[in-house]
Amino acid sequence: MIPALRTLVVDDEELARLRLRTLLAEVTEPVVELVGDVGDAASALVLLHDVPCDLVLLDIRMPGRDGMQLAAALRSLPQPPAVVFVTAHGNHALHAFELDAVDYLTKPVRRERLRAALQRVVQRRWPVDSQGAPLVEEPVLVAQDRGQLRRIPVADVLLLKAELKYVTLRTAQDSHLLDDSLVELERRLGAGFIRVHRNALVAARAVRELRRHVDAGGEEGWAVRVAPIDEWLPVSRRQLAAVREALAKS
Repeated sequence: MIPALRTLVVDDEELARLRLRTLLAEVTEPVVELVGDVGDAASALVLLHDVPCDLVLLDIRMPGRDGMQLAAALRSLPQPPAVVFVTAHGNHALHAFELDAVDYLTKPVRRERLRAALQRVVQRRWPVDSQGAPLVEEPVLVAQDRGQLRRIPVADVLLLKAELKYVTLRTAQDSHLLDDSLVELERRLGAGFIRVHRNALVAARAVRELRRHVDAGGEEGWAVRVAPIDEWLPVSRRQLAAVREALAKS
């Protein structure tokens, strides 16, 4: 049985919060449990520190930290809630989905549109197959592709390399750009990826060979080969042990 969707409303306008509370009370499927409604990002973070939450219905333009900044901060929580943006402004949708928002609603919100967004949250949080059996959701990274967003399965990612303002994600077939920092990606991806250098993460399963390497400045060091694309990346001395361990397990 799918549990009630524990939901927090964050909007600096009292009337907007009242409107959402009313609509949520009218939705019977999925079942919604309102855990609170607050008027700013700071209050939301204080509440979320103590109260479990599955979903944040989030305005964008607010005094102090805005909704986009709050959504980015929520991603660093141990169990981040899903985010659905609810805003009077339709020109932030691209940035919203870069932050992995489940949906983007424009005011005034209609009850059926809100219900559809809630159902998307449920499907993402507790996915089931056609017989109602729970599924394990495949982890993904969201990348930019010629002005559009693409969901890249983590299982396809071979390496991530910080270059200028972006991180380049490489799969066996393609390259994609991410706005996330390498530090944030390392935290999210966990033990399946190794930081081989200050500007590069490599999937442990893709590490194939380690050899001595002379860089463009004539300095001798180490480099690792990433399969199946056969790209060589420099390895810092402090990461040599981790790379050797990955090779031993491959």
